[in-house]
Amino acid sequence: MGNAKAIETLTFEDALGELETIVRSLESGQAPLEESITAYERGIKLKNHCDKKLKEAQEKIEKITIDKDGKLSTQPLDGE
Repeated sequence: MGNAKAIETLTFEDALGELETIVRSLESGQAPLEESITAYERGIKLKNHCDKKLKEAQEKIEKITIDKDGKLSTQPLDGE
């Protein structure tokens, strides 16, 4: 993991892919304990990064509405 990219620079997809790799590695039980601990700690940071990216995406989602005059507008999806 010495050349691992900074988590903040990863896209959601890259972070999720790396997290999946870490989970598979930990599940295999083949890595030495110290390596497993380091991987687990990075996995937690990757999970938090993915959560943040999903929240940011959710905040950007808008729904399109049409008023009674046929005018289009947008409003936050969770604004219902």
